[in-house]
Amino acid sequence: MRPVPSAGTGRFVCRTVVNKLVIPAVALLVLAGAGCSSKGQEKFKDAPTGARNTQAADIITFPDGFSNVAHKCDGKGHRVYVLFKDDHKYGAIAVVADETCK
Repeated sequence: MRPVPSAGTGRFVCRTVVNKLVIPAVALLVLAGAGCSSKGQEKFKDAPTGARNTQAADIITFPDGFSNVAHKCDGKGHRVYVLFKDDHKYGAIAVVADETCK
């Protein structure tokens, strides 16, 4: 890399550094700004839904430190189990065939 004097300032600027760092950084900022949209802020614009099962679920609570379980029938021969802990945003789901769920 050979430094090249910049116009009128007397300072040396390395064109390679400018070409390899500054130009890609500016391009990245422009693309990041263009990628911002309100898609994440749209409310309930999912695909259409079918029938809803609004029956209450049975809840099994465990002592502190353990996950709790909720389960209910889906009305189509399956029992759905959901494990959750407090108000955390994660959980586990299991669907099991159950002939009593019709």
